[in-house]
Amino acid sequence: MHTDAAQPAPAAPLRVFILDDHEVVRRGVRDLLEAEPDITVAGEASNAREALARVPATRPHVAVLDVRLGDGASGGSDHEGVEVCRELRARTPELACLMLTSFDDDEALFDAIMAGAAGYVLKQIGGSDLVTAVRTVATGRSMLDPRTASRVMARLRRPQPGQHPSTAPELDRLSARELEILELIGEGLTNRQIAERVYLAEKTVKNRVSSILAKLGVGRRVQAAILAERLRERGELP
Repeated sequence: MHTDAAQPAPAAPLRVFILDDHEVVRRGVRDLLEAEPDITVAGEASNAREALARVPATRPHVAVLDVRLGDGASGGSDHEGVEVCRELRARTPELACLMLTSFDDDEALFDAIMAGAAGYVLKQIGGSDLVTAVRTVATGRSMLDPRTASRVMARLRRPQPGQHPSTAPELDRLSARELEILELIGEGLTNRQIAERVYLAEKTVKNRVSSILAKLGVGRRVQAAILAERLRERGELP
């Protein structure tokens, strides 16, 4: 008689929380995700208050957040979902936030990334692509399509008032080793891959990455990676 006793136990499902003020959208995203055997929808909300109250209790790995909630009709920010992202990331830094919007809005895109979002996709995205995006951000990687990333880069490359385009005050805060690690973050390498590349313990690299993020004043690797790319394009990183 065949037995499956030797087969590995299935991994715990990927838990996702959905925030969208349209019930049809929430239901569609829920059905799409729950059709996947390794994904479960842990909870959902229709507004920012509900999301901030329910996310801690449901303990999701990924939060799919609508950028615009009610289009600001309630008197709040047009990008209220971005504020939810910022608050959730402050409370639970390990949570990956994937922003979902029907608007192609550069300002919202930039604000979302700087609020700590791991990805930003339009609602016109295909179903399989959305599932891929959820799985991608759950692993700690960023999810920005090339066109979207280029727009973020264009925004970041604009010099601030009084700052010469070729100057990079961020670099003054980093040691030579931290600059090397920042470059590798920009290439999308994980802590383990960086550790192998620079011959350090993975725990040491993790501590160095935390120090880099703190010195640069950013909260996520994706923000550091974008900054690294900006500096590389300006010729200030190899």
